Amino acid sequence: MIFRPTAASDLGRFLPLIVTDAAGGMTADTYTARLSAGEYRPDWTWIAEDASGGSPLALAVWWGDPDEDLPGALDGVFVHESVRSAAERTTVAAGLLAAAHAAYVGAGASAAPEYHLSLPGDWHDRPDTVAAVAWRQEAARRAGLPVTVERLRYEWTPRTGLPEPTGRLLFAAEPDDEVFVGLFRRVLTDSLDTASRKEAESIGPEAQAREDVAFYRDTMPGDRSWWRVARTPDGEPVGFGLPSRNHAFPVVGYLGVLPEHRGCGYADEILAEITRILVSETDPEKVRADTDLTNTPMAAAFERVGYRNDARRLVLSAH
Repeated sequence: MIFRPTAASDLGRFLPLIVTDAAGGMTADTYTARLSAGEYRPDWTWIAEDASGGSPLALAVWWGDPDEDLPGALDGVFVHESVRSAAERTTVAAGLLAAAHAAYVGAGASAAPEYHLSLPGDWHDRPDTVAAVAWRQEAARRAGLPVTVERLRYEWTPRTGLPEPTGRLLFAAEPDDEVFVGLFRRVLTDSLDTASRKEAESIGPEAQAREDVAFYRDTMPGDRSWWRVARTPDGEPVGFGLPSRNHAFPVVGYLGVLPEHRGCGYADEILAEITRILVSETDPEKVRADTDLTNTPMAAAFERVGYRNDARRLVLSAH
């Protein structure tokens, strides 16, 4: 079996593999559109093929920022319909992912990119989706992505409306990144955000706070001027909100409430302010957000502000 990145001339050979199934999360049209936008690239698209030639047996597609040298996430894994058994699909996909992961790490990636699967909200109750996820998840595990986090995806639309400001909090722009570094560091205490908490345990809260600020400032397309610090009327910091964008939608980038102020309903007010800023700055058809399945306080805040859970996202990572 040969595992390799594609060339532009391979497009017609592998595009038929992108057949939407219960966990595929991609179409051929999506692929070609993102290829044109630079978010997919031939060298970030890998195939498995038999040494004797013929149609590719498997395909893996990574997404990345057009300005970056390495991909940021795995978007899709597909196996040819002739590979019928789940065990065979797993083996072929695992080999393909492992080969690509080794190449990315050899090129300077600190770890294999995460694999994101977009799934229906009730996917656990759909046998076809469970089966489609299972072989992909096992292949990813064998290829070095053993950690699974399930996240709830929320969506807000203008017809939902927003609660009026209560006056309990005042929001102000803050140009000093060091202020946000300090706030990020403080909200890491007992945080229910799995990714931030684990990373902070590895590299320390200060380094994690600086990475978070750099990520939202330099990587997300949202405007830095949208960031807000939330304070009580007497000036005491309570938390902060980062309205932002990804490449497709306005998003709730990050919301944090300082530990000493949790349990007072402030998350609702910060979330509503984030949404108001996105409405003012982007005139959105929808605003998206997500939170870990285990972060029930944040999920409840989304519901109270008018966001609705419309899907789930499974994130498979190296650690």
